[in-house]
Amino acid sequence: MVNTIFDTVWRDISPFAVGFDRTFDALSIMANSKSQSVNYPPYNIRKVSDEKYTIELAVAGFDEEDIDVEVEGESLTISGNRPEDASEGLVHQGLAARSFIRKFVLSDDMEIKGAALSNGMLYIGMERFIPEHRRPINDATCTMTIDKGDIIVSSGINEARI
Repeated sequence: MVNTIFDTVWRDISPFAVGFDRTFDALSIMANSKSQSVNYPPYNIRKVSDEKYTIELAVAGFDEEDIDVEVEGESLTISGNRPEDASEGLVHQGLAARSFIRKFVLSDDMEIKGAALSNGMLYIGMERFIPEHRRPINDATCTMTIDKGDIIVSSGINEARI
């Protein structure tokens, strides 16, 4: 049913939308993974600043060598596999020791900056990369001049002839 909703919306919007096919593909992937996923391991997504985010996963009992963080295109996959002998000798097992795969869809301007495991929490740092030509100009003065009938707009970095 979820696919039908996205397919219907995409079919209705596509004649008027250029370049949004990747966005709808990402929404479809997220909707499908939400309907099929379990809630293990629990996680938080924290906004640290306007461009920085952190994913925090509770992975108690996992060591660094048990966890794999992989980025392929716009997909972040975090998987954990504990060795079978990790539960050897336990009288009671209250910590989940099952393998997991957790997937996130990243926007195309997000970059993974690193991952760290501390006190049973896996932290994955991400930053939004904004190319120089798309960054806002805060201090620039915009000038407009007329040259031989053309209007020239200049911001100090770019110049446009109208």
